Amino acid sequence: MTVNRWLRLIAGALVTASVALGYYVHPGWFLFAAFVGLNLFQSAFTNWCPMMTLLKKLGVRDDTKTA
Repeated sequence: MTVNRWLRLIAGALVTASVALGYYVHPGWFLFAAFVGLNLFQSAFTNWCPMMTLLKKLGVRDDTKTA
């Protein structure tokens, strides 16, 4: 899988988990879902997010490079 696919998978999992935790454990977890959403929003404009950097360092194939 490529960086973008991993990024969507991880972001989706984090949002889903934090919404579930916010509902079942404590409403403060909704703030984490908002953080992930805002980070995705800013990455749409800057093409950078911390998870992309981490995934690239872990050796995940980068499909954002142009030839």
